[in-house]
Amino acid sequence: MKKPNSDSEQLNTEGWNTIDWRKAERYVFKLQKRIYAASRRGDVKRYRKLQKTLMRSWYNRLLSVRRVTQENQGKKTAGVDGKKSLSPEARMKLVRELRLTGKSKPTRRIWIPKPGRDEKRPLGIPTIYDRALQALVKSALEPEWEALFEPSSYGFRPGRSCHDAIKHIKAAIQNQAKFVLDADIAKCFDCIDHVALLQKLNMRGKVRQQIKAWLKSGVIDQRVLTATSEGTPQGGVISPLLANIALHGLENTLKQHAATLKLRHPSGKTMSVQAKQQSLTFIRYADDFVVLHENKAVVQGCQEIISEWLKGIGLQLKSEKTRLTHTFRNELSEDGKAGFDFLGHHIQQYPAGKYRSNKNANGTILGFNTLITPTEKASKAHVEEVGRIIAKHRSSSQADLIKDLNPVIRGWTSYYSKSDAKNVGELVKQDYLTYLKLRRWAKRRCGNINDGHIKYWTSIDDDNWVFATREGKANPLRLLRHNDFTCSSKDYVKVKGDKSPYDGDLFYWSSRLGRHPQMSNRKASLLQKQKGKCPWCGFSFQDWDVIEVDHKIPRALGSKDEWKNLQLLHRHCHDEKTAIDLKEIWKKDHSKFREKLSQFWEEIEWEWINDIPFVRSVDSRTASSGLLDFYEIESQCPQVGVSHNFKFI
Repeated sequence: MKKPNSDSEQLNTEGWNTIDWRKAERYVFKLQKRIYAASRRGDVKRYRKLQKTLMRSWYNRLLSVRRVTQENQGKKTAGVDGKKSLSPEARMKLVRELRLTGKSKPTRRIWIPKPGRDEKRPLGIPTIYDRALQALVKSALEPEWEALFEPSSYGFRPGRSCHDAIKHIKAAIQNQAKFVLDADIAKCFDCIDHVALLQKLNMRGKVRQQIKAWLKSGVIDQRVLTATSEGTPQGGVISPLLANIALHGLENTLKQHAATLKLRHPSGKTMSVQAKQQSLTFIRYADDFVVLHENKAVVQGCQEIISEWLKGIGLQLKSEKTRLTHTFRNELSEDGKAGFDFLGHHIQQYPAGKYRSNKNANGTILGFNTLITPTEKASKAHVEEVGRIIAKHRSSSQADLIKDLNPVIRGWTSYYSKSDAKNVGELVKQDYLTYLKLRRWAKRRCGNINDGHIKYWTSIDDDNWVFATREGKANPLRLLRHNDFTCSSKDYVKVKGDKSPYDGDLFYWSSRLGRHPQMSNRKASLLQKQKGKCPWCGFSFQDWDVIEVDHKIPRALGSKDEWKNLQLLHRHCHDEKTAIDLKEIWKKDHSKFREKLSQFWEEIEWEWINDIPFVRSVDSRTASSGLLDFYEIESQCPQVGVSHNFKFI
């Protein structure tokens, strides 16, 4: 590709806010598509040359810095150098300094609690320079490996989610009960062998040296430097990709093993090689995976092969999280309990009569139904989170309580919107448990529950029992209920195994983005209205983009929170628009302040003495009223910076 003049070092004097981001994203994405296509057809020489071009690109450096300083959730987390939240000038300086040097600073160790357990997970936070450089290298490596990754790998990959993995599991067992190996890899990120990983990468030169430097950079914990001889640091931008590369090949190994087995159809006919491979299902999400097959001996053999394969990269199975079970019958499971937990979902088949039972493609009654529900652990954790929020707002207003509860309820229910939680009554149960906690909250504030019901519960439309505020009858603030959300395990469409965002099929990926389970209905409708594009930069939304809802005219300028005033923007585009909106808001407040100040001085008699305004004797009621108005407007607009240093004579 001929590099355009705009993609050169001559742009390094250009201001951050004047960069043509749309042009930059198009240039980088076009190169990534070509890397993906070359990798798919096995043209190593071609995609290595394209990767080198991409890593040298000025546009790619700009996007990498923007990704770690503006878009990432951890943009305000500092590494060992203490740098974070860079200014536009500092971002431009960082862009100019990005180079593959083969060196790296140590990561900063922080510990975060594991959900629902007393254990803590170690994170290694690189410096912001290393994060930007990792994003630069990742943008070149990811298209190559997306063309190679196995179709049943769903974790930490663009365009894929845990809902795809759950849907794949249901598709594998909905017509037949099977044995399941539910396993987890012990300390996956911390124990990956560096030599094996670098050998798999098959990179040479500065890129290999740089990745090796990140792996060997060491970690500082409590001001003590510890060397890292194995593992990839959790918290790095490139770490999830390196973990997926390390685990790549496990599915193909199992499929090759299945092809050598002597298996037969129920009719007694010998299976073909393709049928043998299709009968074995392997699904992996990061370091969690399941193996499904109707024959217990096959699953046990796969467990031995997996354990042996993992030794080659320095990993092993976690014994306390590895179990062999059956999806339907308790007596066929090792621990006597049918079903298994995966990614917060409990998957199990339950007996059913001929009128309620599932049927296969031939119409044969199976005698069971496959249900996917939230795990007991996940349900309990959600109840505790709701209780913690209610306890925190013990003395807060009802509106503040609702504003904190609604995102938690919406997020949890959206995650399980592609399950059977509503069919089994789990959502109704969650609503009832939430009501009991709110009932106690209201009783504590009012003294008795009757007054609490009258004060905090009201009628809206046909619903006579809504926890909502009474201010603003037309649009009261109401608490969301779990059971109001639609929920079905049949609606979701799994991503195609051979599809990738780098294949250039923007129509396919834009339509999938609007149907994502964790995409709110409001965002999905706006996305459809905008045809999958950001109106600020004009670029299509990608799966990895952070999307935010914006008011076209800010509410501070008199607009309303209504449908015609809403739009979806990239986070970085939203930041740019907000900076412009704040100037308009400041002008409005400044004008309002000046007008009020002018009225105040017109109502009283005053004169300048030594550059200080002295107020003559006036009616005390008028003066005090004017002063109150003056101080009120000045307190609302402290940014105006007008002095009120005056005296009375």
